[in-house]
Amino acid sequence: MTGRRRTSTTTPRIPRTARTSRTRFRRPLRTVLLSAGALAVCGAVAVGCGAVPGVTGGGGGTVTVMTWAPQDTSATNKPGMPAMAQAYAHWVNAHGGLRGRTLKVLVCNDHNTSAGAAACARRAADAHVAAVVGSYSQHSDAFLGPLESAGIPYLGGYGLTQEEFESPLSYPVNGGDPALLAGLGEELGRSCGRVALVRPDTIAGDELAVPFNAGLNASGHAAATDVRAAEGATAYDDQAEQALRTVTGGTRGAGGTGGTGGTTGTSGTTGTSGTTGTSGTTGTSGTTGTSGTTGTSGTTGTSGTTGTSGTTGTSGTTGTSGTTTSTSKKGCVVPVLGARTGTFVDSFRRIRADYPAVRTASVLGSVDQSVVDAAGGASGAYEGAYATSWYPVASDARWNTMKKVVKEHAFGDNRIDPADAGVQTTWLAYTAFREAVRSLGDGEVTARAVRHALDGGLKITTGGLTPTLSWRFEDLAAVIDHPRLVNADVTYQVVREGRLVSARKGFVDVTKTLETPTSL
Repeated sequence: MTGRRRTSTTTPRIPRTARTSRTRFRRPLRTVLLSAGALAVCGAVAVGCGAVPGVTGGGGGTVTVMTWAPQDTSATNKPGMPAMAQAYAHWVNAHGGLRGRTLKVLVCNDHNTSAGAAACARRAADAHVAAVVGSYSQHSDAFLGPLESAGIPYLGGYGLTQEEFESPLSYPVNGGDPALLAGLGEELGRSCGRVALVRPDTIAGDELAVPFNAGLNASGHAAATDVRAAEGATAYDDQAEQALRTVTGGTRGAGGTGGTGGTTGTSGTTGTSGTTGTSGTTGTSGTTGTSGTTGTSGTTGTSGTTGTSGTTGTSGTTGTSGTTTSTSKKGCVVPVLGARTGTFVDSFRRIRADYPAVRTASVLGSVDQSVVDAAGGASGAYEGAYATSWYPVASDARWNTMKKVVKEHAFGDNRIDPADAGVQTTWLAYTAFREAVRSLGDGEVTARAVRHALDGGLKITTGGLTPTLSWRFEDLAAVIDHPRLVNADVTYQVVREGRLVSARKGFVDVTKTLETPTSL
C-alpha cells in the first residue's frame, strides 16, 4: 500500500509539531511559493503550462491525459489502474468520445521510486496532458512539483500521501488512508480489546498510526501498539508474533487454544501452573478458583479474576487521555501492508495457533476478496474480519456500469479486478474528468480549462458511489494539513462465509474525527 522508505534529495520540509514517534515534514515554503508563482504564470500563458495547442472545440481533436502506477516491483503493484484507464478510453471513444473529441490515455510505470514518479510527471508535462487522472504513487514529493510547474491537475489520486491533500492542483475523490484508518479505528474501538497496527516501516507508513489512533480515541479506546514491518520482506514471523503477544498479553506457547478466556488478567500466561498474574496470588485467598485446574482449561477469565482490586478482567486497563483497553474482549490485529498483507497473513496463520483467539481487520487496498480467498476463505484468518472502504462493496449494483465496461472493453485483461480499490478509484476519477470536460462545452480542453472547471464549483455525481464531489473553498473539510479533503465518507464491510459483504448500510462520515487536533 505504501512504498519503501526513501532518502529525499530535495530540501527537507519544515518540521511541524510531532504527534507520532517520528517527525513528519511539510513541503518547503519555497516550493509552495514557486508553485503559486507557476500557477500565476499559467493563468497568463496557457500554452507553456499544460495547454494543448490547437486542440479545441467539440468538432474533433484529441484530449490527452495520463495515468500512472507501480508495476513489476517487489512492493505494492497496481497494474489494474492504468489498464482500467485504457478500457475507459476505449469505451468513451466507442460512444462518440468527449463531445466529439478522442480521449487518449498515456500510461506510465513509476516503479515505486522517486525517480520513476518524477520521470512520469515530466513526461506528462512534455506531452501537455490535460490532467493526470486516477493514479497511484507514494512519491508525491517527486511528482507534484513538475505537475504544479506545468499547471497540470492531479485528479483522483489514490490518496496515499499527505501532499495529495495539500496541493492546490490535487483533486482527491476519496478520503485517502486517513479516512479509512479513522473509520476502522472508530469501529474497532467499540469491540476490541488490545489492538496492534502492523504497518510499513516507510515514510508514508509513519502517517498511518495517527488517524487510526484518532478513531480508536473517538470510541474511548487506548492507542494501538505500533508494529513496523519492512515492506519488501518475504515473511513476517517476528511481526506476527509481536502483534499476537501484544494483543493477548501473553507469550508464545503459553495459551495453547485458550480461546476467548485465555486473555484475561494482565499477563495472560496461565500456563501449566494453574495460577494467574505474576505470582498466582490474585484474590483474597491467594489462589485462583477452588480446584486449581485453570492451567489445563485455559479459562481463567471466570475464576482467575476475582479479588478486591478489580483491576483485571472486565474492568480493563486505563490508556491515555482517559481511554481504556478492555482485557475481557478479544484482541485485534490490524495489518495494513498493501500487497504484502497476504505475506503477513501467511506468517500469522502459522503462529496464531499458539495464542488465544484474536480478531483481524484491515482496510480495502490491503484486503480485498482475492486476499480473503488466498487466506482460506471462510476457514481463513479473515473470517469475521472488518474492513473499511471508500466505496460500496464490490457486489453492489452501483458498480454494474464499470463491470460492463471492463467486460466489453478490456478484452479479457486480467490485470483489472473490479473489486480492487485502485481500479475503482481510477473509474471514479475518469468519471469526474469526463464531467469536467462536458462542462466546457465546445471550448478548448486544456489543463488550465480543466482546473478552472473543477475550481469553479462544478458538482460531480458518481451514481451514488461517492457523495457529490466539489472542490470549492466552502466544500473543503477543516482537516489539519489536509485542506483539499472533500470526501471523508467510508463504508464498513465484513467477511462472512468467506465473502466481503456490507456490515452497515450506507456511508459513515469520519470528518469530525479527522478534524480533531490530534488526528493528523
